[in-house]
Amino acid sequence: MVRGSISARRRLSGYALTVVGATCLVVALVPVRDRLGLASDALLFMLLVVGAALIGGLGPALLASAMSAALLNFFFTEPFHTFRVHEDTDVVAVLVFAAISVMVSWVVDLAARRASAVREAAELEAGNKLRTALLVAVGHDLRTPLATAKAVVSGLRSQDVVLDEPDRDELLATADDALDTLSALVDNLLDLSRLQAGAMPVRTRPIPLEDVVAAALEDIGVRHRRVLVDLPDRLPEVVADPGLLERVLVNVVANAQRFATDPPVLRAAWERGRVVVRVVDHGPGIAIGDRERVFVPFQRLGDTSPTGLGLGLALSRGLVEAMGGTLELEDTEGGGLTVVIALPGVTAPTGREAVSP
Repeated sequence: MVRGSISARRRLSGYALTVVGATCLVVALVPVRDRLGLASDALLFMLLVVGAALIGGLGPALLASAMSAALLNFFFTEPFHTFRVHEDTDVVAVLVFAAISVMVSWVVDLAARRASAVREAAELEAGNKLRTALLVAVGHDLRTPLATAKAVVSGLRSQDVVLDEPDRDELLATADDALDTLSALVDNLLDLSRLQAGAMPVRTRPIPLEDVVAAALEDIGVRHRRVLVDLPDRLPEVVADPGLLERVLVNVVANAQRFATDPPVLRAAWERGRVVVRVVDHGPGIAIGDRERVFVPFQRLGDTSPTGLGLGLALSRGLVEAMGGTLELEDTEGGGLTVVIALPGVTAPTGREAVSP
């Protein structure tokens, strides 16, 4: 493989496999060497060589080749327990085995090097695409609310523009909305980077789902953008981080509102020991082939609005998985998309199973 691509632990494992495997083969094959024959013994030692190459690379494979050739000579060719060979055909067999085992070691290691190089090239390409998408996003989506706020502040400070009180209030409201949008975008970027770095603090505890739903709907301004809520009266508590779950619900509900003309429906149920939240919309939906793509950062399938980076679903899935849950997409009956969030719940007492009405 490429230099440094095999860890020291893997190399040590390869050497250990060589020594232990060769010893075990000798112990197992010596009692039956008269029945198996030299060809069968050589094939089994060849299997050891290939295994050492796959696990530890070229070094362990070459050691396995040398040990296997020596052991075949010493234990399995007459006269036994010497390095002299009685039959010319056995000399040829041992030499051919040694040559083939070295070639197999080289070929297996070369194939592993090429696979590693292809994998690294793919990772580099993916990283370049992500950086390019981030630059595009920063160049447009982040600059738009920033430019709006800057224009409003400049207009308010200008001595050449006379504004009455309603116009001033409207401009201040526009700047406030732009800064809220910018703050939300930056928060999403920072949270996604923390998730990818494994630095996102997650503090789960049993909490009432209705409290988190109420806080999430307040954040997105439900009075102006309707959401239909359908929660059972006796739903068990969900085990989650309340702040992270609120972020997830805000992202998912806002996404549903963006694409659907009718108000989305948020409902929950207790299913097989988990609290399952469904956000149902009757918008255009997402084709099955594109559903995994929407969980890739900066993917905005069908979204041409300037108010998002395509991070909502990617961040939401990451947050849900960090809390020990899952986030999947389903078709809505009659057309549309349903986001299904399943999280651990506090087991309901007997007779308290809660289901959707």
